Amino acid sequence: MPLFHDNTPHHPLARYGWDTGLESDFAPYAAEGQLPGRIVRVERGRCDVVTVTAPSGPAPAEAHTLTADIAPVSTSDPTRYACTGDWVALDADASAVTALLPRRTQILRSTSSKRSEGQVLAANVDHAVIAVSLAAELDLGRVERFLALAWESGAQPVVLLTKADLVPDPATLAHLVADTETAAPGVPVLTVSAETGEGIDALSALVGGGTTVLLGQSGAGKSTLANALLGAEVQQVNATRDSDGKGRHTTTSRDLLPLPLPGGGVLIDTPGLRGVGLWDAESGVAQVFAEIEELAGDCRFQDCAHVAEPGCAVLAAVDAGALPPRRLDSYRKLLRENERLAARTDARLRAELRRSWKQKQALGRHMVERKRGPRPRD
Repeated sequence: MPLFHDNTPHHPLARYGWDTGLESDFAPYAAEGQLPGRIVRVERGRCDVVTVTAPSGPAPAEAHTLTADIAPVSTSDPTRYACTGDWVALDADASAVTALLPRRTQILRSTSSKRSEGQVLAANVDHAVIAVSLAAELDLGRVERFLALAWESGAQPVVLLTKADLVPDPATLAHLVADTETAAPGVPVLTVSAETGEGIDALSALVGGGTTVLLGQSGAGKSTLANALLGAEVQQVNATRDSDGKGRHTTTSRDLLPLPLPGGGVLIDTPGLRGVGLWDAESGVAQVFAEIEELAGDCRFQDCAHVAEPGCAVLAAVDAGALPPRRLDSYRKLLRENERLAARTDARLRAELRRSWKQKQALGRHMVERKRGPRPRD
């Protein structure tokens, strides 16, 4: 179900997700004579916005797209930059966006491993569809990374194993799906082939009526998939390299596109992502690794790092074969990355992390000495 409830069916923007909640948020701007709109693309300080014509006499208002300036809502906070999917207040006479309405969800990542800046990939999203190509080796660690971003956003993740026609053996395909389901607890995992049409109807039924964003690496088949969902060749598609199955960044902007009726809804196609840096995604990581978080509740120490502590329920599960070591390694990696990023902007957190690391190092040395015995003195 979409996050946007109580749609007002007769509003020209209902097809794009307009509802009574948005109408309430927009009320102060309506009183000033401004128009509501939703950003469908951002490029170089300007954006395309789907908005409504001002009512004139008995003629009903209609939806149309115009280009507007976003400079009036400029900010020093990158996470507040206008982006595709934002609902806005619009001064039609000046062709300018004057305000962003409150976001309900946002897909947020770190722009670079060397800068402490966040970037919003898409706003007000109901479903985050993570496209993973079966033309290349399945990278479960990358799937978990995308899932952390998706869960943190507030959207419902969906993992899509694309190009299923390249895996003709049903047993092999079932094995790949099972592995992905292990890395994505609580998340629907679908197999699709834009080439044969397999799985497209199931995906359409799952995401219909809301806002869906397509995420994934170049070559995952996002643009081909977008065309299949749209029922038309809207997005340009380039062939992937035969050597490694990687793409060529076919999509260069984030485009919001209306899906065909009767299902309706909108789709945001995004460029392929080389890097997927986390940004304040601790709860998202916890959601991806829910089984580890549950096990951690039985650890002897409340602040157990699941490294070498006695009475660690997580390590016990690994030793018993109940928890794959790869899952624990991935969990640790994403938590460390998230902590390092947070520490760059928080001096107190940096100090706390340094103390924690020193304590863990000391504990590690202590455990080694207990196993090996004390070092002989000269």
